[in-house]
Amino acid sequence: MTAHNWIKIYNESNINHYTATRENETRFWQSLSFLKSQSPLPEALKDASEFGIKYVLVAVNEDIGPRGNCGNGGATDGWQAFLKRFLNLPCNQFLTPSNVLLLGEIITHDLQAQSGSADNATPDGLAQLRALCETLDERVSAVLQAIFDAGLEPILIGGGHNNSYGLLKALSTSSQGACQAINFDPHADFRAIEGRHSGNGFSYAYQSGYLADYHVVGMHEQKNNDTIIASLQNAGFTYTTYQDILVTRETSLTDAIKVATSRFKQSLPLGIEVDVDAISGMPVSAYTNCGFSVNDAEHFVYHSAKQANTRYLHLCEAAPKNHPQGEQQGVIEAGQVLSGLVCSYLKARQS
Repeated sequence: MTAHNWIKIYNESNINHYTATRENETRFWQSLSFLKSQSPLPEALKDASEFGIKYVLVAVNEDIGPRGNCGNGGATDGWQAFLKRFLNLPCNQFLTPSNVLLLGEIITHDLQAQSGSADNATPDGLAQLRALCETLDERVSAVLQAIFDAGLEPILIGGGHNNSYGLLKALSTSSQGACQAINFDPHADFRAIEGRHSGNGFSYAYQSGYLADYHVVGMHEQKNNDTIIASLQNAGFTYTTYQDILVTRETSLTDAIKVATSRFKQSLPLGIEVDVDAISGMPVSAYTNCGFSVNDAEHFVYHSAKQANTRYLHLCEAAPKNHPQGEQQGVIEAGQVLSGLVCSYLKARQS
């Protein structure tokens, strides 16, 4: 599957309706770059790298994976909320995204259209969603591998946590070996090999030989069944629970992250995963008011991204229309949170 076929490459006309100007102020959208080359995607990305680009913003606008996991839709709109906020942030001495490429979005509209009539309350509907998720995996891994092959770090935003599989496959294939992941998430996403969906991206990556080590920070004791926990342990993977950090307070979030990152091999690439349903009150596929703060999530991203072997950031499951106060408020809050997490990653990587 050719990467160039599965990406809608942005230019300024794709973001004009999101942007504004202000006198005596340079905003992020005026500093970041677009892919201007007419070459095939792999060559164009390598050219961008030679010109100083280091980070690539890319979207995957879908909710097939969460619905295939018997969950709610709505994860199609996190990227748009992110752009409205991120593009209009002011450049300053703390952060200017001059080495960031705004690539565009992985093409999903045809798969979304095919999924429209699939009812995840029926066996046939679930089977259809999971088959579409497999097709999506191929597109995600093709585009992301081109980014990794160019020596660039992708920041993938939108969709469900199913896209962790495509990311890990791409990173593993590009680096010619298994990779590692640290995940900020109440769910381990290590469900059974039962057809692809948002709840088994990491178990599929492990089964396929792409995932060598894995740690979940903030895993919720009441949101994972015995089979999931046993499967994690049998694979030799680890976790620190939400209860350890915020209920019994046996450890701090900082120490939990330190313990997790210290177990990883510096010789293997590391992916940073954030399911934003770890955050209290966040408009997501699986809403919670028993989670971490936005500051905690930003701290997790910053601390994890300080690792020299970090290769990507994945922010998934934001669903603005699922906000209790309505979609407009959801867009505002999702945009702020996703922008804050991306800025935390860039700040850590550039310091």
